[in-house]
Amino acid sequence: MKIGIYGYGNLGRGVERAFAKNPDMELVGVFTRRDPETVKTRTGAPVFAADRAAEFMGEIDVMILCGGSATDLPEMTPALARSFNVVDSFDTHARIPDHFSRVDRAAFQTAHTALISGGWDPGLFSLARLYMSAAIPDGRDYTFWGRGVSQGHSDAIRRIEGVRDARQYTIPIQEAVTRVKNGEQPELTARQKHLRECFVVAEEDADCDRIEKEIREMPNYFADYDTVVHFISEEELKRDHSGLPHGGEVIRSGHTSAENGHVMTFSLKLDSNPEFTGSVLLACARAVGRMHSRGIYGCHTLFDVPPADLSALSPEELRAKML
Repeated sequence: MKIGIYGYGNLGRGVERAFAKNPDMELVGVFTRRDPETVKTRTGAPVFAADRAAEFMGEIDVMILCGGSATDLPEMTPALARSFNVVDSFDTHARIPDHFSRVDRAAFQTAHTALISGGWDPGLFSLARLYMSAAIPDGRDYTFWGRGVSQGHSDAIRRIEGVRDARQYTIPIQEAVTRVKNGEQPELTARQKHLRECFVVAEEDADCDRIEKEIREMPNYFADYDTVVHFISEEELKRDHSGLPHGGEVIRSGHTSAENGHVMTFSLKLDSNPEFTGSVLLACARAVGRMHSRGIYGCHTLFDVPPADLSALSPEELRAKML
């Protein structure tokens, strides 16, 4: 299956690395909004200007879009879904229904297949919530993220005027995690479940008070959380925050009868958020290519994907090895 990568930041590089573990996939090239002459890929894959993507219609089975959710993907995904089968990792949960509708219209118009919000949350965690709630209808879901770097939240900070670079750590509040794992079903606000900690490199002479205010009040990202903002030097950021770890867990606590309660968990501990997310997106691209070959068009999420379509194994191998 022939794949293109559109965008070559941390996530694009993570997708590129995933090809080494997926020999049934071939990387046609990387498309960037930067000057292609200045971009060197890890694998030697060719680099093209983003505005040349249309030249590759018919040569790429699926384009994996590696832009940010704040401003890139809302425009990028529907635009490219008119020309390619696409996969993205749009992760602004509150805006997923609107994003889905816009991509669905664009893909259907030209008989293409799209999958949005791939990755692990939304993505694998979404599937865990679905499976758990189906198994224990009488219960409650809890999702805790971190401690780790959120790529989407970090990107949202970097879009603020006066910010040169930033890392945002999502930190679960341990007291809340313990209560849920003990079988309690507490009512928890976003603020009671997570703390957000930001490390920001500001441009010289930038208004740090304004930047901090914009971060704390940013809807869908920080407004509903206790948020700590640290201003540090670029050297400190590179020294202390160069890695991109992440993880978390989905927990469902519920009952199948008055006397029997159950706790289900699905957890991840990731050394590299972009590498893991990139690997999930490549599996999603495999599924999109297969669905398109069967005439399944429009926009989809992981809820709509037959699990076997994600795997490089044949149905016979899956039944023998995993069932």
